[in-house]
Amino acid sequence: MTRVPTGNSYDKYASTNPIEKRLMAGFFTCLDDLLPDREPERVLEVGMGEGEVSERIRRRYPDTQVIGLDLPDPELARSWKEKGLIGAYADIAALPFPDDSFDLVLGIEVLEHVPDPEAALREVARVGRGAVVLSVPREPVWCLANLARGKYLSAWGNTPGHIQHWSRRGFSSLVRRHLDDVRVRSPFPWTLTASRIRA
Repeated sequence: MTRVPTGNSYDKYASTNPIEKRLMAGFFTCLDDLLPDREPERVLEVGMGEGEVSERIRRRYPDTQVIGLDLPDPELARSWKEKGLIGAYADIAALPFPDDSFDLVLGIEVLEHVPDPEAALREVARVGRGAVVLSVPREPVWCLANLARGKYLSAWGNTPGHIQHWSRRGFSSLVRRHLDDVRVRSPFPWTLTASRIRA
């Protein structure tokens, strides 16, 4: 497995900056609105990171089995253990699950790190059997926001590890190539989609 730099050493979830807290509140409000009303039986989060989103899913759907995956990182594994989350190491382009395994698949802030997003979405569609919720930073807005807060100046605001860049339209087009019933939301500065596995 090729190691892809994650880049997200900055913990936006725990920021005390009032502007960043407001942005994250808008993001989570949108995410909550896009999640299925009916409680899924099994949920997969690819790119689980520290487990913030998986914890949120577990609170919303207390009887649901939530499984998370990410690339090998002992610090992430410690975070999962502390939070009581089920996590494992795997590549999104080669998911270690049978077809039609999950009622809900989440890919929150992960596809911008993936060398082959088309292959990743094919795998998401393969292992899913219901809803899919995805999010990515909206470029170039994301880079401009980084520059405004004085981050990653030598890279023109590009977060380390962000190797894919999409506009709202570009990301929506990518998702529609693999999934159906795509709904798109744009809480600043992200694009979120909610869709369903193609029958």
